[in-house]
Amino acid sequence: MQSNESKISQPKSGLKRTLRLYQYVKPYYLEFFAAMLFLLLASLAGLAIPYLLGQLVDFGSKNHLAGDINRLGLLLTAVLGGQAIFSFFRVILFVNITEKALSSLRQNIYNHLIQLPMAFFLKRRVGELNSRISSDISLLQETFTTTIAEFIRNFVLLIGGLVLLMNTSFKLTLFMMAILPVILGIALFFGKYLRIFSKNAQERIAESNTILEETLQGVLNVKAFANEFFEMKRYKQKVQETATIGMKSGKFRGAFTALLTMCLFGAIVAVIWKGALLIASGEMKSAGDLVSFVVYAALIGGAFTELADAYANIQKSIGATEHLLEILDEPAEILTDVTEIDPKHTLKGQISFRHVSFSYPSRPDRYVLNDISFSVAPDQKIAVVGPSGAGKSTIVSLLLRLYDPAHGNIYFDERDSKTFPFSALRSQIAVVLQDVFLFGGSIYDNIAYGNPGASKEQIMMAARQANAVEFINSFPDGFSTLVGDRGVQLSGGQRQRIAIARALLRNPRILILDEATSALDSESERLVQDALDKLMKGRTCIIIAHRLSTVREANKIVVMDKGHVVEVGTHQELIALEGGVYQHLSAMQFAN
Repeated sequence: MQSNESKISQPKSGLKRTLRLYQYVKPYYLEFFAAMLFLLLASLAGLAIPYLLGQLVDFGSKNHLAGDINRLGLLLTAVLGGQAIFSFFRVILFVNITEKALSSLRQNIYNHLIQLPMAFFLKRRVGELNSRISSDISLLQETFTTTIAEFIRNFVLLIGGLVLLMNTSFKLTLFMMAILPVILGIALFFGKYLRIFSKNAQERIAESNTILEETLQGVLNVKAFANEFFEMKRYKQKVQETATIGMKSGKFRGAFTALLTMCLFGAIVAVIWKGALLIASGEMKSAGDLVSFVVYAALIGGAFTELADAYANIQKSIGATEHLLEILDEPAEILTDVTEIDPKHTLKGQISFRHVSFSYPSRPDRYVLNDISFSVAPDQKIAVVGPSGAGKSTIVSLLLRLYDPAHGNIYFDERDSKTFPFSALRSQIAVVLQDVFLFGGSIYDNIAYGNPGASKEQIMMAARQANAVEFINSFPDGFSTLVGDRGVQLSGGQRQRIAIARALLRNPRILILDEATSALDSESERLVQDALDKLMKGRTCIIIAHRLSTVREANKIVVMDKGHVVEVGTHQELIALEGGVYQHLSAMQFAN
């Protein structure tokens, strides 16, 4: 991990990268310019108030008529009212723009995230990504809604106030300006450290969110292993690390604020002292000018303090922005919303693996598949078997093009898989896994996920074909029954039949079954197998299996071991191979 010093020495491109986010503001440029106009008017009204206060003091000291004083008082009241109205509309407009812009940003990040290749998700944890979309964008929300507007407003007040100060007393303004380089140096010095602390704090928050999300998702395992206190300690450690960084940041912010306050109030005291001397010597016209000058000085001092605070907040948001932009800069897959398959991309069902080798991006030096070759004819049922770790399930990922081979090629209908659009290819393949993932909604919604555009009748038909209607109707809410997180309220066999119904609704050309019946009891397996038999009719099927009893009827069996294809043939052919891997596996299973 880099030290703070090395991080500080790196080029500061963060602010430039943050400005990329203003592309989300562009569609609302008219509202933005209106908000900027109201901000400018509110700032100008704020600049007029000290001048009018000085005039009011002078009117009182020079025995003006009460009517003149009242008119000036009413004018001052009107300016104050105008400032309030301008500020109201400025805040409303900035909030509206921010909500719309950040809504677009959230959608864009989510849309980009879900289109990233699987290699990206091997390197990132779900909790961390969730934190990026929630807490990092929440930090940006505060910055866009208030901080940047306040930064601009105070900058206008600072520049306008300095101009008016010089007009009131150039000598006194120069005297006051002597303190500004000190304040600027303090702001720059502390700002770079605050940015580092903020980025580190956001990273710790992401890590703690990861622990929270993973433990809640895997709460069954946590309880089964009696690891509640282990998880509490793990979460406590990350939360305390976040708090420690926050407290260090607080010390810097405290020192920052204390030094600024001392400098600013010291400057005001010095200005009044020097101004009194100038009035006594006749170099300043009146007490009203001194009042105006002091109020302007206080206004500038307040603007400078808020500018420094806004600067610190902007540094925090730059840290959050960098994390978000890292996600947006990741290259995404080229996906399309498939409603109808282009005839030239329609699959006939023939598949060929030709000298395919593959290693996962997280372990590039370890090949999971080594020079494997086999083919599947249209509507053929092929089984891939072998011991654990042989590379069987990796074939599923390659067929779906979740990854591409490191060497060799996969062909569909004698055409390289890379020439098919991702979405067109995947929309013609259905997968039924051993560990079925169901969304937390209703049974109906989980079946409909196979084809979101399907009619109610089609969904009911798919459920009937999957032997799922009987158990679904046994629930009080029927198809509206909520399945719970990951389908926790359903048994393994019920989840499998929901997954089969989902696959039937998809009506795929190629079907992949990955250990689809291996974890079921005999009765559930019978019902699921019957549903699978219906699903496999008229389709090219690839069956990944440990249990050889489920693959005897396959047209071809591919036997894998340690990433290699070692045997290919029918059940009868392979069982007859003396000393073969298939014969050995079969002997062990049937002996058991």
